[in-house]
Amino acid sequence: MRRETATARTLTLAVRGWQGHKPGQHVDVRLTAAGGYTAQRAYSIASAPTADTLELTVEATPGGEVSPFLAQMAEPGVALEVRGPLGGWFVWSPTEQQPVQLIGGGSGVVPLMSMLRTHRAVRHPSTMWLLYSARFPEAVLFSHELAAAGDPADGADRATLVYSRRSPAGDARQPHRIDARDVAAHVLAPEDAPRCYVCGPTPFVEAVIALLLLAGHDPELIRAERFGAGRT
Repeated sequence: MRRETATARTLTLAVRGWQGHKPGQHVDVRLTAAGGYTAQRAYSIASAPTADTLELTVEATPGGEVSPFLAQMAEPGVALEVRGPLGGWFVWSPTEQQPVQLIGGGSGVVPLMSMLRTHRAVRHPSTMWLLYSARFPEAVLFSHELAAAGDPADGADRATLVYSRRSPAGDARQPHRIDARDVAAHVLAPEDAPRCYVCGPTPFVEAVIALLLLAGHDPELIRAERFGAGRT
């Protein structure tokens, strides 16, 4: 288990019979109380595909039935009931050659990290950019890994962070939600015909899609996953 923020951590699971997953997929995790009561929630897979383990990065939701246990209380060696992998629409395959734009809000970055990690692991020749919105620096998931990504001169693989409530000390940019200026500066151009993956809370996703369409992106190349009740 690896602590990501004060309210989120990454769990590495060894799943019996696991045959790997596609970047962007999720699993259902079910908890059963001593009295027989069960609660189930879906969690995106953060890791690149492997044959025997997977990583879930879970942020505790106040009042949640599953996420507080996974993010705060579960101990190493705990047994969990896992079903999956699930989902076939919001996925990326290394066989695809077109450029890719990832845009995530909050914990919506988790499935996008699976795509980015896979892209790096296979040394994919296509361009893949990530634009990630977090409330403040302490809320950034995978902060060390994203900081190490840098901004290569060829632009093939880069990550850009935007802060909506408080920026880091010394950052000249004022806190703001992703806007048209960010799309112009940190999103691949519509002329490049990138496939865009947008993930986060419903208001965030709807706002970003509107910005992409306004910028001229092809709606057929936009894939979105919205987080609502029971989805993290």
